[in-house]
Amino acid sequence: MRAAAALLIFTSSACAQFKSTVPLVVAPTTITDSKGHNIDGLMPDDLILYDNNVPQKTQMDWMKYPIDLVVAVQTSENSGAVIDKLGGSGILFTDLLAADAGETAVISFSDEVKIHQEFTSNPDFVIHSLRMLRKEGDDAHILDAMRQALLMLEHRPPGRRRIILMIAERRDRSSKTKLPEVVAQVQRQNAAVYWLTYSPFLEPFTVKNKTAEDLKPEAERIKVQTCALCPAPDDTPVPFDVGPGSYLYAIQELIRLHKADLSSLFTETTGGRSLSFLKKSALERAIQLVSEEVHREYILSFEPKGGDPGTFHAIRVAVKNRPELRVKTREGYWVVE
Repeated sequence: MRAAAALLIFTSSACAQFKSTVPLVVAPTTITDSKGHNIDGLMPDDLILYDNNVPQKTQMDWMKYPIDLVVAVQTSENSGAVIDKLGGSGILFTDLLAADAGETAVISFSDEVKIHQEFTSNPDFVIHSLRMLRKEGDDAHILDAMRQALLMLEHRPPGRRRIILMIAERRDRSSKTKLPEVVAQVQRQNAAVYWLTYSPFLEPFTVKNKTAEDLKPEAERIKVQTCALCPAPDDTPVPFDVGPGSYLYAIQELIRLHKADLSSLFTETTGGRSLSFLKKSALERAIQLVSEEVHREYILSFEPKGGDPGTFHAIRVAVKNRPELRVKTREGYWVVE
């Protein structure tokens, strides 16, 4: 999708991150075999990067840059089952994805965007912020959330990788922020976008029935009865939550299928990845897969040779004499003045 791919170029912001004195195009690259296993140990001479099919002189950055991660969670009315699954996943974001020296922030979005946790390396803070999420509102202001995430990343120290992990539907609902504005910010910051997405129709059927105790605030819930005279958990069943679930909602969802798939647009053009999940185990596995990819990428960069401003350059990477390997990198960049 050339129009989508052409939305992003990663040049000037790379100067701060990758210690170059000239504008660079930075291409995080994942290399796997036919079974999806990561290939490690390749050297710069093993890889060829093509800019509009012309081989380029590239650099490979060996330094392990600390990660600044923003986890953005959709909390609209149709996201209740997803919020439930996230309660115990905070440790995966901090220890696996952000990892050593990394810091994680948490925001939510529906009709508005809320910051629940500023950047921290403390997993307990991240776990708590995720457990305190509640569904609210009917919209999915995805572009507004991405803009907020980018504003937070903008103020982070240089020399760190910037990653946004969206846990959301694929299509926006009623954001005030326009797509070109978000694209420009992603471009300036050289941020990578990963996306964990789900079906709002199927998710409600993947969680156990709730009790009255489950609906209490986290701090007030009684896990077990601690003594004979102590209050016991309230096991009164509550009605099954099927989300919006009306025929009108279903029709509106069919109409929205004609809107841009933001998950594909941003992940493909930033070299990220989009994964879908249904059950909690699949969500946790998706987080692990993203973590493995982020920490095993080859960071390639090159100095573009110019061209007419506004023209799109497609880039690709190949492994010499290894045509059986699968190579994934960002799709290209726009030439800027």
